[in-house]
Parts: sequence; C-alpha cells; structure tokens
Amino acid sequence: MKRRRRSARVVPGAAPSLLERINPNAAGIDCGAETHYVAVPPDRDASPVRAFPSFTHDLQRLADWLGACGVTTVAMESTGVYWIPLYEILEARGLEVILVNARHVKNVPGRKTDVLDCQWLQELHSVGLLRGSFRPSAAIAALRAYLRHRETLVQSAATHVQRMQKALVEMNLQLSVVLSDISGVTGLGIIRAIVAGQTDPHVLAQQRDYRCQASEADIIAALTGHYRPEHVFVLQQNLELFDAYQRQLAACDAAIEAHVQTLAGQAEPPAAPLPDPRTRRRPRDNEPRFDIRTPLHQVTGVDLTQIDAIGPYNALRLLAEIGTDMSRWPTEKHFTAWLTLAPRNKISGGRLP
Repeated sequence: MKRRRRSARVVPGAAPSLLERINPNAAGIDCGAETHYVAVPPDRDASPVRAFPSFTHDLQRLADWLGACGVTTVAMESTGVYWIPLYEILEARGLEVILVNARHVKNVPGRKTDVLDCQWLQELHSVGLLRGSFRPSAAIAALRAYLRHRETLVQSAATHVQRMQKALVEMNLQLSVVLSDISGVTGLGIIRAIVAGQTDPHVLAQQRDYRCQASEADIIAALTGHYRPEHVFVLQQNLELFDAYQRQLAACDAAIEAHVQTLAGQAEPPAAPLPDPRTRRRPRDNEPRFDIRTPLHQVTGVDLTQIDAIGPYNALRLLAEIGTDMSRWPTEKHFTAWLTLAPRNKISGGRLP
C-alpha cells in the first residue's frame, strides 16, 4: 500500500499571555522524527500552531511560514538529531535559532502533548526565559563532524585489534606479552604471515622489526602454540576489518585536511609568523599524518601548540569543539564552567546542594 504524504495541518492555538514580551517575534518548535510542531505569536496568524512533516520540502515551507509571520528568533528542543536539518535551514535563512536543553523546558506535569510543548517553548522564549546551548558556526560544525567520525573509526579499529589479540590468546600465542602493540610493524607482519598459512615460529619470528625491544628468541617462544583453523579464521576476518578501517581513516584524514585548508583560505592572515614547534615528536599512531600546525595557525591567528600538553591534533580537536569566536562566553570563568571544570558553588540553606 502506498503511503500517503502528510501535509501541514492546523492545530488550535493557545490563549494569550499577560507576561511582558522580551522577544515579541519568537517562535517555538517541538522537533520529532516525522513531524515538527511550530507555534508563533497568536497575533501573527489565524492558526498560530501548525504541524509540518519532516521532509525537506516541508521544512522549507515551515521556514517560509515563519518569515511570513515576522518571526526573527526560534527556540527548539534538542531531541536526538531530528533538529539538525531544520536548524541548518533556519540558520541559512538568517533566523536566530537557539537550541535548548530538554531538562530546562519541562512543562507542568500532566497534559503533555506536542502542541503544548511547542507553545510552551514559544511562551518561554518570548518572555526571555530560555538560554540556548552552544553550537559553533556551520564551517566549524562540519569540522567537528569529521573529527567525531574519525574518533568512531579509531575506536572501531581498536575493537578489531582486541579481537585479534583474543584469537591469538585462544591459540596460546602470547604475542601481546612480548610486544607492546600487536598492531605495530612487527605484530601486523606476524599476523599477516599467520593468516597466509605460516605456523612455524622460527619463520614467523623473521618478521621482527629491528626497532622491536623483544628478542627473536622471546618471539619464537610466544608463537609456539596451537594454530587451530577456527581461530585463524577469526584472526583473518578481524585483520581484514582492521585494514578496512585503516583505509577509511586515510580517506577521512584527506577530507579533514581539505576542510582545514578551506578554513585557512577563508581566514585573515595571522599577524605573527608561525613560531618554531615546542617539541619535535612524530605523530602518534592514531593521529593524522598531514601538517596541522600551519593551517591551524592561519585559522586562529595564534599557535595553540605552544600551550603545555596541547599538540597539533589536540589543538585541532579543540578548535572543532569551540570554534574561533570566544565572544560566545562573556569571561574566562564562563568558559571554564562550560567545560565543566568549575566546581558547583550553588548554596541553598547554607549547604551545597
């Protein structure tokens, strides 16, 4: 049966409020997976509450309706990821969009409906009782999406390393005892040889890299075990998945590098030249291999790697989370509190809650 496409429907409005309007052009949106409920000021439309499906065309019509009603600022609840497409559309239209925490907009217990939720958001926002969550600019949000996805790839690859280690232990191949990392040059060389059918410990030990701290005799002793076919098969499967994630990581790093170069090209030239690095260490195994310091210096105008314990990759991750506009926090104390690094000093009845 063909599913009928739903259109925007009109929902009865609410009674006018007697509170002073700090944001008279405010709207409230309750976001859902299939339908978004929108409330505008009662005097802007004969039907101030409407429901729109979540399809892109309907989201554009929603934005058109808000513009026709004279709405300039919108409050929406952060429900899952359903709010993101609508947020980006409204932001591109020039509307001020604030994303509020669901715990901060709890309605009166009972009588909870989507209609009441969007009206409650509109009511609170119009009288200035809502505070928006932090969200960086669109370009920084894209960089953040790339880096968070990269972290997921690294974690998934690490999962398959652990499963390879488990398969080795089940064959009593104690490779993890003599090697600090079985995904290093020596470890992967030995694993690939085992998957290829080699079971002679003396031959496998020839894969030892000259930088390996373990001796060849130790590796031979560790590789003396029971090469059961079912465990070798599991080892092979997880090695293939590990290699697949490494290819995905390489592609992700290329996308990150291109995006960072784009950001650097759009930024103003820095006032001071890039200083010499504080340390000359090689990137760690899970860090990108491209030059991060130069474009990052062009984007921010400063060298964040001069801060203790902040390397190029951590500086890039920091930029992706907070952006370059530090005016979003009035003082450094507000910024510290947003990072959850400030203690809770709220006192009620002479005691900390």
